[in-house]
Amino acid sequence: MNKSFRMLAVGAASTLLLAGCAGGGASDQDALTVGLTYTPNVQFAPFYVAEELGYFEDAGVDVELRHHGESEELFGALKAGDEDLVYAGGDEIVQAVSAGVPVTSVATLYNTYPAVLIVPADSDIETAADLEGHSVGTPGPYGQTYFALLALFDQTGLTEEDVDVQHIGFTQQAALTSGKVDAVMGFSNNDAVQFAAQGFDVRVIEAVDPEAPTLVGPALGAAEGLEDSQVTALLGALREAIAYIEEHPEETIEISAGYIPTLTTQEQKDAALATLEATIPLMAPDGDLPLLTNNPDVWEAMLEFMPRAGIIPEPVAAEDAYTNELLP
Repeated sequence: MNKSFRMLAVGAASTLLLAGCAGGGASDQDALTVGLTYTPNVQFAPFYVAEELGYFEDAGVDVELRHHGESEELFGALKAGDEDLVYAGGDEIVQAVSAGVPVTSVATLYNTYPAVLIVPADSDIETAADLEGHSVGTPGPYGQTYFALLALFDQTGLTEEDVDVQHIGFTQQAALTSGKVDAVMGFSNNDAVQFAAQGFDVRVIEAVDPEAPTLVGPALGAAEGLEDSQVTALLGALREAIAYIEEHPEETIEISAGYIPTLTTQEQKDAALATLEATIPLMAPDGDLPLLTNNPDVWEAMLEFMPRAGIIPEPVAAEDAYTNELLP
């Protein structure tokens, strides 16, 4: 599993360590500092494209893109006032709000939750409910793969007593191909793509019901006290970038190569393109809602599900978790 996806999954586990006095955004309001978390990766292509093609500049907003250190807490820099916005799961943002971090989602980046159940192509597991009596591997009891497994249990009525849940670390490929487990939790735009690259045929089963989702994937969390017009301008530039990526995926890889030090060989670029092509549908608009909208129905469902599933100890108010008031 790609390291940046690994660390994104682990990031939620550190969120609960962040409770304490609230902090504001970065002090230099002439520029917005955006935390992209951990190592550079094609998942951050909208930000790379918006910067490289001048969309941020055209929108009149100065943006600094900042990747976190490997051991850095997901919301640590935002809480300390060193970042204004941070790329994080909507569920991770809710965890942070629950822990007292002053952050609110101003945009949903993926309208389809990326964590899924992955089974061998010839598996007798055809639906989420078929997981009963089988084993499933997940990195651990944290992060979006585990949240998705809890959502699967919630929608099917299964419990951990019905399924052999094994915490396998970030070894999904080895665990499934060797037969150690019958299924794994992974990302549709990463793990599933890697299985295909290895020539191991798999099927992807939605763990979060796409017709009634109870989790929100990648989103953009903002600190308190930012200038509204600056955030709106940034989101407008990201909309342009996502539209460009959909029309020009190969060019996007070349642009991203300027930001991703490990994207040098054609083999690496081909792998990144496969990931990007699997990611583009996840960023598609949610029905008739404008791109980047936080769907109120989905966020409300998540805010009900997370305390029910024990992911957060107490409910979080919708107005504390997300806003659509800054959309362009």
